[in-house]
Amino acid sequence: MLVLRVAPTLWLFLPPARRSTEFAAPFDGTSSLGHVVEAAGIPLTEIGSLRVGGTALPPAHRPAATDVIEVESVHRPQRVADWDGRFLLDVHLGALARRLRILGVDTAYPAEAGDAALVARANAERRLLLTQDRGLLKRRALWAGAYVRGSRPDDQLADVVDRFALTLRPWTRCTACNGEIAEVGKDEVAAYLEPGTLRTQVRFVRCRSCGRVYWRGAHSRRLDRLVARFTA
Repeated sequence: MLVLRVAPTLWLFLPPARRSTEFAAPFDGTSSLGHVVEAAGIPLTEIGSLRVGGTALPPAHRPAATDVIEVESVHRPQRVADWDGRFLLDVHLGALARRLRILGVDTAYPAEAGDAALVARANAERRLLLTQDRGLLKRRALWAGAYVRGSRPDDQLADVVDRFALTLRPWTRCTACNGEIAEVGKDEVAAYLEPGTLRTQVRFVRCRSCGRVYWRGAHSRRLDRLVARFTA
């Protein structure tokens, strides 16, 4: 049996009985460090380092049966090699996707997609996959991913912004399709607007991809507070 010492920030991935300073983990004598840790419930995407006797070792390392493994969480802000800040979210994170787009983060969100399709798109477009599905993060084919903490969308957004060094460009993306938006004249969009909107609004922006038109409405103050919080 190996002994795992897991950082408290990773305890959420463990069953209650194992949420302590250290615990014994089954070991067959041949499995890699990465396999042992994932079998305990912790996706490798959430691990910053694995140490034996103070020495950092790769997940592929084969430990000795008497080793004590220190499992550390990812360092924040996390830097991901060969990544340009674009995300792909699974189907359960729609509210988070809209909030990231409000902050100007390139965020793909397919309305429906199976696990294999998500992994394939993340790899093809070099997008980091955000999910709360631990099994999805454990897929060997996935090039980069992260577990989103929190049940409320604002808490999830706080977790993602805290974890990654994001470049925020608020009000530059369409919340519906992720396309870029640009300011337009009222005459250019008048045909798409209700008479009341035409009377009360003077500034409009439109998505260059899907054509959706935006203006300052009833939710503007709430969204302004959201943007101010995360760009402060």
